[in-house]
Amino acid sequence: MSSVVAQAQHIYGLRAHVVNNICFFDEQIIIFPCGNHCVKYNVDQKWQKFIPGSEKSQGMLALAISPNRRYLAISETVQDKATITIYELSSLPCRKRKVFSSFDFPVQKFVSMAFSPDSKYLVAQTGAPESNLVYWMWEKQKVMAMIKTDTQGNAAYQVSFNPQDSTQICVTGNGIFKLFRYAEGALKQTNFPRGEPQNYLAHAWISEDRIVVGTDMGKLYLYESGDVRWETSIVCKESTTDSKKLDQLQESESLIEFPVPSSPDMSNEQLFLEKGQSQNLLPQVSAIAPYSKGFACSAGLGRVLLFEKMEEKDSYRESREIRIPLDPQSNDPSQSDKQEILCMCFSPSEETLIVSTNKSQLYSITMSLTEISKGEPAHFEYLTFPLHSASITGMAICIRKPLIATCSLDRSVRIWNYENNNLELYKEYQEEAYTISLHPSGHYTVVGFADKLRIMNLLINDIRSFKEFPIRGCRECAFSNGGHLFAAVNGNVIHIYTSTSLENISNLKGHTGKIKSIAWNLDDSKLISCGTDGAVYEWNLSLGRRETECVLKSCSYNYVTISPDSKIIFAVGSDQTLKEIADSSVLREVSAFDVIYTAIVISHSGRMVFVGTTTGTIRSMKYPLPIHKEYNEYQAHAGPITKMNITFDDQFLLTCAEDGCLITWKVYDKDGRGVKREREVGFAEEVLVTKTDMEEKAQIMLELKTRVEELKMENEYQLRLKDMNYTEKIKELTEKFVQEMESLKTKNQVLKTEREKQEVTHSNYIEDLMEKQGRELQDIECCNNQKLLLEYEKYQELQLKSQRMQEEYEKQLRDNEETKSQALEELTEYYEAKLHEKTSLLEEAQDDARQQLREFEETKKQIEEDEDREIQDIKTKYEKKLRDEKEANLRLKGETGIMRKKFSSLQKEIEERSTDIEALKMEQLKLQGVIKSLEKDIQGLKREIQERDETIQDKERRIYDLKKKNQELEKFKFVLDYKIKELKKQIEPRENEIKAMKEQIQEMEAELERFHKQNTQLELNITELWQKLRATDQEMRRERQKERDMEALVKRFKIDLHNCVGFIQEPRQLKDRIRNLFEKYVQQADMVEIVGVDTDLQQEYIRQREHLERNLATLKKKVLKENELHRSDNVRIMQ
Repeated sequence: MSSVVAQAQHIYGLRAHVVNNICFFDEQIIIFPCGNHCVKYNVDQKWQKFIPGSEKSQGMLALAISPNRRYLAISETVQDKATITIYELSSLPCRKRKVFSSFDFPVQKFVSMAFSPDSKYLVAQTGAPESNLVYWMWEKQKVMAMIKTDTQGNAAYQVSFNPQDSTQICVTGNGIFKLFRYAEGALKQTNFPRGEPQNYLAHAWISEDRIVVGTDMGKLYLYESGDVRWETSIVCKESTTDSKKLDQLQESESLIEFPVPSSPDMSNEQLFLEKGQSQNLLPQVSAIAPYSKGFACSAGLGRVLLFEKMEEKDSYRESREIRIPLDPQSNDPSQSDKQEILCMCFSPSEETLIVSTNKSQLYSITMSLTEISKGEPAHFEYLTFPLHSASITGMAICIRKPLIATCSLDRSVRIWNYENNNLELYKEYQEEAYTISLHPSGHYTVVGFADKLRIMNLLINDIRSFKEFPIRGCRECAFSNGGHLFAAVNGNVIHIYTSTSLENISNLKGHTGKIKSIAWNLDDSKLISCGTDGAVYEWNLSLGRRETECVLKSCSYNYVTISPDSKIIFAVGSDQTLKEIADSSVLREVSAFDVIYTAIVISHSGRMVFVGTTTGTIRSMKYPLPIHKEYNEYQAHAGPITKMNITFDDQFLLTCAEDGCLITWKVYDKDGRGVKREREVGFAEEVLVTKTDMEEKAQIMLELKTRVEELKMENEYQLRLKDMNYTEKIKELTEKFVQEMESLKTKNQVLKTEREKQEVTHSNYIEDLMEKQGRELQDIECCNNQKLLLEYEKYQELQLKSQRMQEEYEKQLRDNEETKSQALEELTEYYEAKLHEKTSLLEEAQDDARQQLREFEETKKQIEEDEDREIQDIKTKYEKKLRDEKEANLRLKGETGIMRKKFSSLQKEIEERSTDIEALKMEQLKLQGVIKSLEKDIQGLKREIQERDETIQDKERRIYDLKKKNQELEKFKFVLDYKIKELKKQIEPRENEIKAMKEQIQEMEAELERFHKQNTQLELNITELWQKLRATDQEMRRERQKERDMEALVKRFKIDLHNCVGFIQEPRQLKDRIRNLFEKYVQQADMVEIVGVDTDLQQEYIRQREHLERNLATLKKKVLKENELHRSDNVRIMQ
């Protein structure tokens, strides 16, 4: 195997059309698909870990994470076979736990999956036409049950488990809403919906028996036990803030639809294609996510609604609205928020909501922000930064900065930083971008658009064009290594321009087909090109002509590069080989083993070669190239790789593909050679800023400073006014509260008097009641004693009756046993006679069978002899026929050979003629284009001459008018100068007076402020004294109340004790009276107070012990985590 190792470092992108494409692993880490990987992304620390897809995978279709967040299931198509792989997320790296690839039932793909609440079972929905729902015990790879969810070929979109019940499953789709229950080894449908079938796009369980379902017509239904309990329609409305923004932006008639990245997954695309063009304006409910207060659902393009449960009613109300914000960098900002929300997910603590859209973007919002923004809709933010939403067509890097430039069919140009993994710049245009190249300094870029080739400055916050070239649909461009030249491809011609004067210094012609790739050698003296015509040319730029060529008509080349010493050219193409070319001849061909290479790059050390394939994988190999299959292959993208590059220091490999993803790879060499190249100069930090921008910013800063000063003065004045108002209010409130306190004191005294009267009345009533209840108690005791005697007599009678019944039943049992033994003897004799009879019949049947067997053997022997004779006759007949056919075949072969030669000669002649015709057509088109462009130039120049003549005449008239005006102004100036002198003489004494007045005002304000502070302090002292006085009064009243309560209690106790003394001669009654006295006057709280202090101390001790145990557990976890990190670092260092 190759000793060159590439490890994925960071991925920029998202696979939008993977079902359930975002899920939380924990509060900080999310999982989403990108390329042919699943990415574990830490939102806070910004690091990524990767779960690579299966080998030879054609793309991921659906994800599912288990409720305990330990397992991740991925549905893929591997070599046209449906596959489900389950990974264990807790291990590092994530390891495969189970792989489902062989099935006993027909399946093309699994479109949706879900884990059961206990994470033991997995349910998966297959795509049409099978449409089977499969229920697995996944640990044992055992199919528990399977059922067909649809028989009409409709698509099913989502499957889920009841969050409280592992046996109940819900499936929704186009015309499908079915609930199944697993029982007795089978899945059985439990609901039978009534009414018109609808296109159910999404659903979610919000309780054990409730499901919310959304449709493509903007309807929400709440089902309980399979029946509709509540429904509502979502109204499509425009937010007020967005409408204000849209008033300032240019109106656009329709949303620009971007091309979808190539993907083998069509199940989720059906979800949107089947809705029909007429329904695009309806607020479709394409995603629903439950949370503790209710649920969130998408409500059309770029809009999410939160619904909360109403306490008084059994329904839900719309509580808040969240929108995708407008993007000012978009080519049409007014339509940038019109994105279909495909998936939503809440964090475990429900603090964060993340959504993914059909334009491969990830947005998030903190739920606390939605509560703050009442009235107006809240807005999402990018989770990371804007990502490409279509195939990446061009990629470039520079030397002086750690930048990556990419362009895409989504009409955007993006500048990434591979050192800190950020998006530096981003801008969208009206035309598709096909190719891009960065100047080595990192300050300029050349981009080939569908209409023109533009050279642009990379400013601090903008990408600004400063020169356009009339090259339509330029598919390849490249700056030279020195940056003084750049090449641009126009069909089959290469134009060479200087970077300083931007002049076209050379046009390289020779290719007859489209040029697919160009490459500069190290010293920029040569340019290498390849094309679909099977030609690889080496151009000498100083002479402007072809120096070497290698033409192979059978191969359409995709990519070309050159070795650092400029001796070897490497080319890859449609013939599934990697070619080494030198001196116009192919030195070696290395097989690609059943794939087509689409890109190739060689390290600057010349010892490492990387190639990209149509399947999205990359291969690394040593140079010189191996003869045998010696390379490392890595899963990278979910589509053909379009561009590859390696940084100047050979540290990072960069790849992009048609799936819209960009991946940076860290390059290692097991031998420790060729990778560690020290940089002599660090990366440049300078950026370009235009003079106009700087002047505008300085002007804005000056205006803002002036505004800040004005606001300070205004705020100080407002504060003084408020202080005065509040002081007056405090005085008024103080007076009001004093009056209220006096009235309350009077009321309190009256209430005390009334309460004392009621206490006396109540005590008398209690005494009467106690006497009455005592008498009633004695009467009840006498009555109960009589009843007990009666019940005892009844019990004695029943006991005698029971003994008699027991004796009778024992006698019956003995009689039954005797009858049973007699019947058993009779049955035994009967069945023995019958058995003897059947035995004799069986012996007779066996004799008949032996006789029939002998007859069968004789018949079989005779038939075999007849068949042997017949076979011999047929064999002779057909051997004769075979000889005749062979002779005819030889004769026809000769005639076929003659015809084949004639056909090949005619075919060659046709090809030569068609090639000539194509060349002539191309030449004709080219000449017509040149003529049209020249005619346009002539018309433009004529218009420009006419405009300039008119401008000169206008300026001459303007000069004459200005001269006359200038003379008048000079006269006026003399008069104004005299008036200014007179006014200055009058102003000076008044300025002195104003200055003196200002000083006096400042002194008065300082004195007023001092008085305010003294008043405030005195008011605080008064308030404090009032509070102390009120506290003292309350304490005194409590003590007086306690004293009166104690006196009343002692008085009642004396009366009760005196009553007890009356029974001194009757011990039993005296004992009861004393017990009643104890229960009445000794409360349980009095007993608890004795041990209360000890209980509090014990609870405090337990609380401190639990706190220390929790701290100890936390420290243990930290130590284990640090040990694990240390071990992984050691392993990485050893590698």
